[in-house]
Amino acid sequence: MANPVPGTAPPAGPLDAKLISWGASEIMYRVHDTAYAVDLFNPRKQGNARFSPIHDSAGEVIPTLYAATTSQGALMETVFHDVPYKPGFKRVSIDRFKDKLTSTLVFLSDFQLIDLGKVGLRRLGVHPHELIDTTKAHYPETRRWAETLYSAYPQAHGLIWPSRQDDRARAVVLFGTRVKASELRPAGASTPLMENGVVHAGAMALASDLKVLIE
Repeated sequence: MANPVPGTAPPAGPLDAKLISWGASEIMYRVHDTAYAVDLFNPRKQGNARFSPIHDSAGEVIPTLYAATTSQGALMETVFHDVPYKPGFKRVSIDRFKDKLTSTLVFLSDFQLIDLGKVGLRRLGVHPHELIDTTKAHYPETRRWAETLYSAYPQAHGLIWPSRQDDRARAVVLFGTRVKASELRPAGASTPLMENGVVHAGAMALASDLKVLIE
């Protein structure tokens, strides 16, 4: 069997994805810019994430909202995203924590989500290294996958997959064109990741576990 090629483009033919009904009453965690409310979908054309920004068949941006099932997962997928796998102390710039909020959000509906876990990927015929376990260099291809899945499954509200940065968490991206505002509810007040030059205690605790110096 040939080795998987990171960032393989989606096939031209039909897809066979697994959809799951998931989310009602789930408390989700986000780290996001202060410019956005916790339940606001990101409509920007700029960015370079695994599954955003993406476009519909008309070329219009599909607003997206990322969330994780744990607070640690949300931190790992954002401010600690690029911490390398190496022993000893690592460094993360304190600038990554500026103008960022940590927030919680409740999903009020069971969303139809395309399963990009290992069962779902086997059904789809895609290796994790080709889609959910690639580096940033292959994000253009992974975004093409998201666009293809969005087009092929008009009933899908988003995608769900095991977090690459923290395998104890799952990550979700919702499509703003298919989710109603009434299906999301902020849970409590958002908290700055850095205030008066002091980094949030939860982020500092995770930095300690990672052996990261925030400077």
